[in-house]
Amino acid sequence: MELTLERPGSHHYIRSVDATGVRIADAIHPAPLAIGPTSLLADWPPRTMAELELPHLEQLFDLRPEIVLLGTGRKQVMLAPRLMVEIYQRGIGLEVMTTAAACRTFNVLVSEGREVVAALMPL
Repeated sequence: MELTLERPGSHHYIRSVDATGVRIADAIHPAPLAIGPTSLLADWPPRTMAELELPHLEQLFDLRPEIVLLGTGRKQVMLAPRLMVEIYQRGIGLEVMTTAAACRTFNVLVSEGREVVAALMPL
């Protein structure tokens, strides 16, 4: 897993997303990945929604988000209720949507100064 922190005051924005990955600045990162305003987990472990477990979510919790956007690929797939409970018990908001929608929402929330993490599955 690679963790990259940017200089204070700079923020990640997603420029595009397609089957090859997620473009952040001038680099394409293959999904799955997790991204926050100033952090990037470029090799976030679950390869599919079926593989997503609590240890993967704990990596997101370490980034201290106020909201998690879960991009589930081309189609929306609901998160297992037991994992939703883990998120809500920590006082963290959760939105589950397609990966493309999560990328767009991430950019809006970062521009508003929100502490958001987008966990993105491949398209």
